Amino acid sequence: MSQAIMGRGVSVTFYGHAAFKLSGAGVTVLIDPWLSNPLLNTPVEKVGKVDLILVTHGHSDHVGDTVAVAKKTGAPVVAIHELSVILAQQGVAQVIGMNKGGTLTAAGLKITMTHAVHSSTVEEGGRLIAAGDPAGFVVEFENGFVAYHAGDTAVFKDMELIHELYHPELAMLPIGSHYVMSPAEAALACRLLKPRWVIPMHYGTFPVLTGTTEELKKLLKDEPGITVLPLKPGETVE
Repeated sequence: MSQAIMGRGVSVTFYGHAAFKLSGAGVTVLIDPWLSNPLLNTPVEKVGKVDLILVTHGHSDHVGDTVAVAKKTGAPVVAIHELSVILAQQGVAQVIGMNKGGTLTAAGLKITMTHAVHSSTVEEGGRLIAAGDPAGFVVEFENGFVAYHAGDTAVFKDMELIHELYHPELAMLPIGSHYVMSPAEAALACRLLKPRWVIPMHYGTFPVLTGTTEELKKLLKDEPGITVLPLKPGETVE
């Protein structure tokens, strides 16, 4: 039910769509836990220990099962301020609201909220309500390993600043197009971010998300320092 990659004492589990679990040094962080997505329906109790949950924005395919996981594990939820207030109203006991450019230390991790170019709403009572800005997260482990989850976004020039400031070794980037970056935009994002590894996400879940990992690999053939790691939901690699 998981994918383990890349050493440095950090493993990455892909649950489909944009849901990931990163584990290292005894600490586990869950990002955008839509565990009941069409690619892999993972029961909450199968996720195991969770120390921290990060939510990039309010759309249901990213908030997903956040409330259920938080109630099951007791893990605090980190989100932009407005969304954190909504999640608290929905029953999350511990929320940590923050905003872009800010860094917090929690569960032994350094979490920095970054910009993302998208939208963010939550549906309540049959209507959409604003849920603050969308965001991405940079996660730094105690051993210095840095991962970047872009959330839902278009490519933006300031990804260069994310490289300059945080030097992520791993980038989790959407490639599906229509609602997020296409493979062409994701390839440019890789050139701006300069990660060692990139894990494509947010593609293939629905027919409208047409981008493919093959397209991304082809567009990055001239970047030998960047390895594309397409992970299949549910597949285990040791």
